[in-house]
Amino acid sequence: MERLWSPWRSQYVSQAPEADAGCIFCRFARDQDNVPNLVAYRGEHAYVVLNRFPYNAGHLMIVPYQHTSEFASLPPETLSDLMSLMGLCLGALQDAFGPDGYNTGMNLGSVAGAGIADHLHLHVVPRWAGDTNFMPVLADIKVMPELLQESYDKLAAALKRRADGG
Repeated sequence: MERLWSPWRSQYVSQAPEADAGCIFCRFARDQDNVPNLVAYRGEHAYVVLNRFPYNAGHLMIVPYQHTSEFASLPPETLSDLMSLMGLCLGALQDAFGPDGYNTGMNLGSVAGAGIADHLHLHVVPRWAGDTNFMPVLADIKVMPELLQESYDKLAAALKRRADGG
């Protein structure tokens, strides 16, 4: 496989995991330091965080505060907040990135592809016509068009504007 150098990622991948970190989504829920955690918005029952390993620019996840892997265990108010936040995110992503479409969904369980199977989360991936080009098909490489912090800044600002009614 060819390598596309992205030195800005070295800080993240070289960090040793904390021995008692527990669930990363629960840690993000407790920790109010949004920017380094890439938490772009907090709702009443769920929050929005950018994916550190995005499929495309603006790839985010909507995460319930409740730690569960069981969709059926979420109360109605949390389910409602997940869907309301998805609507807010779709509008904010449109404002910030102007994609042509979206993939949304959950991978429930590790056999379904969940990287963090113990705490369910809803993925929202912006898509553009032609965003699967020759690089991933022929070279198994994904080229990201901007730094993760730039995506965070755009999305957080668009979410704030939308949430404030603007």
